[in-house]
Amino acid sequence: MKTASSPTRHSLFLVGFTGAGKSTVGRILADRLGWAFYDLDTIIEAHEQKTIANIFADVGEPKFRELERVALSVLLKDLQNHAVVALGGGAFAQPENRKILEMHGARTVLLNAPIDELRRRCSEGGGQRPLAVDANRFAQLFESRREAYGLADFRVETGGKTVEEVASEIEQYIDCTIQNVEVRQ
Repeated sequence: MKTASSPTRHSLFLVGFTGAGKSTVGRILADRLGWAFYDLDTIIEAHEQKTIANIFADVGEPKFRELERVALSVLLKDLQNHAVVALGGGAFAQPENRKILEMHGARTVLLNAPIDELRRRCSEGGGQRPLAVDANRFAQLFESRREAYGLADFRVETGGKTVEEVASEIEQYIDCTIQNVEVRQ
């Protein structure tokens, strides 16, 4: 198990449903903090040389979740410095991934928004979101992940806020928690 002084402990993992803004907020937050930024979905796409949508279509969700778990484990093992990591929408909903994050002492922040806002963001984004195609499935999936998302260390409501406002709230959280861990050591 990693100790409180490990880079993972001083890093931040953004969780939330598809369209919550994890990647967008993560990039801006990492830039503001001078930390590295990683997007787990982008790491998987680079490794598999396919888009997430194509991975889902080719091998299905169970195989994708396995690839996701492995990618998360490798990232956590290799993490050397402070980082902001955007997890895929379903990553934190998987008990194995939460256990891996917990074992590494990872700090998690839930980016939350109303389901109508999430659907709007997904349709405006222009990218393919495999689990956002069907409105009923989208709503069911949102509901099924709520309990898991509630296990995050900190929660930020993103609806109606700018990316900068969301990043600022997370910076305040970091100032109160992660930075204080460094001072005590």
